[in-house]
This record gives sequence, C-alpha cells and structure tokens, in this order.
Amino acid sequence: MSEFFALADPGFDVTGPVVHETREQRWWVETSYGYAVLRHAEASELLKDRRFRQGNARWPAQNGIESGPFSHWWGETLLSLEGDDHARLRRLLQPAFRNKTIAALAPRFQALANELIDGFASSGRVEFVADFAEPYAARIICVLLGLPEEDWPRIAHWADDLGKSFGIEIRRDLPLIEAALAGLEGYLDAQIEDRLTTPRDDLITTLIQAHASEDRLSRRELSVGLVFLAFAGMETTRNQLGLALQTLLRHPDQWRLLGKRPDLGAQAVEEVMRVNPTVTWITREATEDLTFHGLRLARGSIVQVLSHAAGTDPRATPDPAFDITQLRTPHLGFGSGVHHCLGHFVARTDMAIALPLLARRMLDAEPDGPGEWLPVSGNTGAVRFPIRFTPEAAPRPAP
Repeated sequence: MSEFFALADPGFDVTGPVVHETREQRWWVETSYGYAVLRHAEASELLKDRRFRQGNARWPAQNGIESGPFSHWWGETLLSLEGDDHARLRRLLQPAFRNKTIAALAPRFQALANELIDGFASSGRVEFVADFAEPYAARIICVLLGLPEEDWPRIAHWADDLGKSFGIEIRRDLPLIEAALAGLEGYLDAQIEDRLTTPRDDLITTLIQAHASEDRLSRRELSVGLVFLAFAGMETTRNQLGLALQTLLRHPDQWRLLGKRPDLGAQAVEEVMRVNPTVTWITREATEDLTFHGLRLARGSIVQVLSHAAGTDPRATPDPAFDITQLRTPHLGFGSGVHHCLGHFVARTDMAIALPLLARRMLDAEPDGPGEWLPVSGNTGAVRFPIRFTPEAAPRPAP
C-alpha cells in the first residue's frame, strides 16, 4: 500500500498494482495533484456532488503556467467554465452531438473505416496510429464540423500538439501547445469568416445562425468552442482506439469474438473504457469547506477520480476480468454529472463501428513490437503501435 501517488511522475502507472493494493485498504490517497479517489462508489458519488466543480480550470497554474495564450484560452473552454456560463455554452454546442445526428452518420463512419483498412489489409502490417486511428479520428471531426476532409493532416497535427495540454509534461510542451493553438485558431477563424459570407449546411453555420441573437455564441465563444471540439474530439478518440487495440490484442479470444460478432461493438467500447481509459483521472475542486465520507476538504481542494481504479473496483464489478459479453456497472471514462462529456455519443458510435471491422479484417492480429506509449498518467494512449496480421488474399468487394 502507498500513502502517496506521484501522479506528476511520467513513470507512475495509475493502472499498476500499487494502485490496486492501496484501493483495498482505503478509498482515497494523497497525490501530486491533491487527493485521488480509488473506489467506484465514492468516485461516482463525488462526480455528482454539487459541492464540487470541474477542477481543470486550475490545471495550467498547477503546472506553473500563469499567463499567456494557452492559459487564457484554457480558462474559456467548457472544461473550465461553471454555472450559467457552462450551461449556456453546452446548450448552444449541443446540435453537434444529438444522438439522431450522429446515428445518421454511422454509414459514413463505416465507409471511412473500411477505406482506411483497405489501405493496409493486403500488406499484413500496419502502424495503427498513423495509418488508422489518427486519420479516422481526424476525418470524423472534419465530417462533424463541416471541414474539408483533405485538411485532416493539418488538423491532426495541431490537435496532437494541443492534446499535450492534457499530459503531465505540459510545461515542457508549452511552446508546441501554444503554436498548435495559434494554428488551429487561425484555421477555424477562417472557416467562420467563410460561413458568415457563404452559409452552408454544416455545424459551423448552424452555430452561427441557429440561435436568437441574445443567446447565440459570441464570435470569441464560437472560436474557443470549435478549437476545443476539434482537438479534444480527435485526440481522445485516437488515443482510445489505440488503447482498445492494446487491450483486445491482449485477449485474442475476445478479439476473435468481436470479429465474428459485430453486434458486440458497443459493449466492447464500454469494456475497454472501463479497464483502459485514455482519461486516467477526472478532476474536481471543492467549492466550500466540506467532509466527504470522513475526508475533510478545504475550499479549493483538488480531487482526482482515478477512472481505471474505479472501473476495476471489485466492489462495483465482482469479476472485473475483461469480457466484452458482460454488462457492467457504468464506467466513469466520460465523467459524470453536469460535466459529462458532451461528445460521448460520437466517440461511442465511431469506436463501436471501427473495432468490429478491424477485428473481422485482422482476425489474427498481434503487436509487432512494443510500440511507443504516452505515460500512463494524465491522458494516455499510443504514439506508435505496429501490428501484424495475415494479409487479405483479395480486395474487399465494393459495398
């Protein structure tokens, strides 16, 4: 058992045995970034407790970043806002994420996944991040926002660097982060200008036009929101796809089952996010002096919900072994409460479509070396993940 978790240390693994051992002795522990919650019941309750607010607003300052373009922008995103401001912006951005809207795009997501797999199926090898996860996630963002799909490499590059703001080495990466923020802001501001003069049937035009003047997004709010949607949606989906492959290939029987049972795609997504989430902790801040299950917290105290520890807690899931056929206690990979991830249905849909297709067309896939991975603390995922499999003998028939 440990009495302190060094979450700021790139070598600390939030999924490791020390976390599990400590969870069996106590539900909380002190960390580099405040306290951490280790058990599912307390984690789920805390995320819905209105005495806590989203704690990410202080993330730059916690890492010594007190000013500058990134610090200013971060304070304006949905991750940092609370109360009426948060509710209004969330409501105005909601058109992008209605279940009906996303469900209608499912055939497009399937066609895109098959197109990308066609590019490497006959070779028997793939670098999964560069050749599938990144273009898939980035092109889906282009489809959702109404951006030219051919621009996906630029968008992916900016999103990748801006995604380093979720990492524990944020201060070291700040020059890359701020350059990416400037690039993506400039690109999307040009898209906004274009829609102001030439409206189209896309999300950007919808956000500009669809609301009463007194309640619509300001130009700055639109810019901040679009940048956040573009980078957060792309970065988290790309990372989670890599983690999904990592998990499924460690359980080849489950991988083969998924290839034969595409109806298990949605459950596979939930099970992967329970045991191997890209968002390894979810931050909250106490808004008053309070006591939570015996733990005294002063106003302003930071609490991290460790999503893997909660998801594999045997008190919530008595048999926590990975199994895509099982219905589990809901995981916390998308957060909970008023800050539940706005784009959760997009991520669930695009991954539930992609994973069974990958399994069907690479049924005997296995890692081709260790790959390269981000620290398993903060937001994690694959940087490089080479995979080998038996090549397809003939081209896939046209749909």
